[in-house]
Amino acid sequence: MPLLLEAYAIVDAGINEAIRREAAQGRALACHKGCAACCRSHTTIPIYPLELIGINWYVVEKITGPVREQLIIQLRDHKNGKPCPLLVDNACTVHPLRPMACRQFNVFDKVCTEGEDAYYTRRQDVLTPIRDYADEAFDVLLPFYGIKKSAERKRMIQSGEVHRLVKVLQEYDWPKLAERMQAFDVRRAASP
Repeated sequence: MPLLLEAYAIVDAGINEAIRREAAQGRALACHKGCAACCRSHTTIPIYPLELIGINWYVVEKITGPVREQLIIQLRDHKNGKPCPLLVDNACTVHPLRPMACRQFNVFDKVCTEGEDAYYTRRQDVLTPIRDYADEAFDVLLPFYGIKKSAERKRMIQSGEVHRLVKVLQEYDWPKLAERMQAFDVRRAASP
């Protein structure tokens, strides 16, 4: 988990810097709390295995109350190709551990219309992440995948080979995660 959190801190610093640069040019971020258009319209959100591990831990052990109950239902009923199953009432239930792709997808000037993928309809309004930050984050993550040597990590990042690790978030076995959540609840209720 420390590698993932360190990588997310790097990505977030890069996003903050990129947003600052855009704001200096008079652009306003359109994304805001409660706006979940991209979570509903994007059905091929890329996610790396370590990110899935982080989400699994967070969902099973940290989410509580009515949100947990709703999330279990959504995960259990999720079908491939549907919107993000982690979205409840237009809020990301795993926001602290949301994937890098979600962290980096920011839109300027006007809010996306329902079903719009601004990356394709108005690419000029979608934030382009600062590559040095993204590369540094991948450099931090690669040891988890057994890539220990600096030169090999650098080669994988520069060649784009690192992206062969990616999965599609919506294709994950979400019903199995719902089962793990319920099993955790049973164990927690049974413990003194």
